[in-house]
Amino acid sequence: MTILDEINANKRREVAAAKEKISIDELKLSPFFKRTSNSLKAALQAKGASGVIAEFKTKSPSRGMINANAEVTEVTSAYVAAGVSGLSVLTDHPYFGGSFENLAKARFANPQTPILRKDFMLDPYQVYEAKAHGADLILLIAASLSKEELLRLSETAKELGLEVLVEVHAEEEVDKLNPLVDLVGVNNRNLKTFEVDVETSVRLSKQLPSDMVRISESGLSSIENIHYLRSAGFDGFLMGENFMKTEDPGKTCTEFMRNLR
Repeated sequence: MTILDEINANKRREVAAAKEKISIDELKLSPFFKRTSNSLKAALQAKGASGVIAEFKTKSPSRGMINANAEVTEVTSAYVAAGVSGLSVLTDHPYFGGSFENLAKARFANPQTPILRKDFMLDPYQVYEAKAHGADLILLIAASLSKEELLRLSETAKELGLEVLVEVHAEEEVDKLNPLVDLVGVNNRNLKTFEVDVETSVRLSKQLPSDMVRISESGLSSIENIHYLRSAGFDGFLMGENFMKTEDPGKTCTEFMRNLR
């Protein structure tokens, strides 16, 4: 069993338990259901956009604890002040230290910034959770879903006014994309082995639809990475550990963004 298989198996148990506690009708009572979502696609295509999507996570399966002391409101507010185009907030707790509380806090602190619910989405119920806790878009990992499952989750997202980011890592996964997908991300990290190679983005860029907004994810740590990937046709750059592993993620991000300009 790969790490991804293990995470997905645990996620299915989590979702089953969540359904027993809170119904979809109860999720729909959230005030966040009344808000209009911010568009990450538009933010990345805006003139002068940095393209950086800064992530908040406190741990990961590959690194263990990254930053136990980081506070989500403080960090995400600093990210936004630094000029990022969007935020990514982990909601998986066992493997990434995330929570819905973090997602909601980031939403309240940054009302105009697109926020991605970063999790392992396997069930339409989770799309309702994302909307109920303030997300603007969801991540769908192609390696975890069949083409039919990915379409069904995309349809649910669209019904709720959320954007869809589909993550691929291999050429055969590109075939799972559907017309409802707003953005495509290439994960430079192999979720089965957790090895990282930025060249994965460059290699797969030739296989991606030419009209689709592209995001490179994982393993990005330098200004050179951003310029290199932008020249390869990428509009967005998802960065997490590079900021979160430092004592002051917001300050690190601010310095990075200043140098990027």
